[in-house]
Amino acid sequence: MNERVQDKLKILAESAKYDVSCASSGTSRKNRPGMIGSAEGWGICHSFTEDGRCVSLLKIMLTNHCIYDCAYCINRRSNDIRRATLTVEELVELTLEFYRRNYIEGLFLSSGIVNSPDYTMERMLRAVKELRTVHRYNGYIHMKSIPGASRELVDGAGLYADRLSVNIEIPREQNLRMLAPEKSHQSIFKPMFYIQQGISASVDERKRFRNAPRFAPAGQSTQMIVGATNESDREILRLSTALYLRPGMKRVYYSGYIPVNVYDTRLPALKQAPLVRENRLYQADWLMRFYGFKDTEIVDDAFPNLDLEIDPKLAWALRHPEIFPVDVNKADRDLIVRVPGIGVKSAMLIAASRQHGRITASTLTKMGVVMKKARYFITCGELPVLTVNEVHPDYVRKALTEKKNLKKESDTRQLSIPFPEE
Repeated sequence: MNERVQDKLKILAESAKYDVSCASSGTSRKNRPGMIGSAEGWGICHSFTEDGRCVSLLKIMLTNHCIYDCAYCINRRSNDIRRATLTVEELVELTLEFYRRNYIEGLFLSSGIVNSPDYTMERMLRAVKELRTVHRYNGYIHMKSIPGASRELVDGAGLYADRLSVNIEIPREQNLRMLAPEKSHQSIFKPMFYIQQGISASVDERKRFRNAPRFAPAGQSTQMIVGATNESDREILRLSTALYLRPGMKRVYYSGYIPVNVYDTRLPALKQAPLVRENRLYQADWLMRFYGFKDTEIVDDAFPNLDLEIDPKLAWALRHPEIFPVDVNKADRDLIVRVPGIGVKSAMLIAASRQHGRITASTLTKMGVVMKKARYFITCGELPVLTVNEVHPDYVRKALTEKKNLKKESDTRQLSIPFPEE
């Protein structure tokens, strides 16, 4: 790799680091004779597959030049930063060389917008197509679809990339237009709709023709920026729910707003990204996807924002003490899984194991149940702790958060103690 390309790589990899929607889950593109690479088995950012395997992706932009001036973006045209652009040939060679050296197992490709959305998308498509057809690269590829790109280019990208994604960025249209005047939800949702249609058509075609090409086999994803505008968590999760109802939508990512353009008065004055809120949104998202919760149960008119002190599942349980305690020896799995401290796997184990004998507190501990939480919300005939229905929910909240706060204070004290002089 010559110094010029190495310098470009440094600039463009740095510019790509703020996009978090780069998971490589849901694909099974296997290695084949005469081809190099594989998206199966293991997959220079780290991402995770559906079964928890960690994979490495070359996360890079084709260019960080951009015709747009989005307030929240480090690559906005008004920023005085180092700019670089890779040629299609340079990007292809970088990907192959990194793969051959076992640095990466896949590619995450995004780009600033130059000239027009179609011009940028066409160059990205050329690179991905050349990797697949000329160099027989069979590894994982995640490609960003440019807002406003034409249907023909999106359809072409779906034939060569494993996953496509379009970032919504700002949940509310009015706020998006304030911070990114050149963008609109229409320009974002159109390519998302094209991807959705391509995935649905591919599924139908493969039912009739076994060897029909797969369209974006790992589905699509999107990302929302949290904290740059005044949307409530209720608005964010409502939009996420609507997106998950669409065929092929695998993940919605939440990115805590990082104040990279502090001079822009349209943006809030934050010292750091709202990471706790970001984490709570991911927990709520997990509840909606795997625990059977609706967004209206997690947040509503009375509680439009998530509780930052406790996780969403515990917050819901404390608001609904009338549902508890749950008898783990009698209740169905859908109710057991709503108990704080009990996960999906533990709930399945409970439902399966009680057919062979009574579930006890020690059994629950062996199954991985977090008893310090669950004990206030369950009964199995031997738990001495008073349940949430016998004491006030505020008592349970205080009992569960006080220990956490004491631990934080203890850690702080330990860090503040100077080492003794020798």
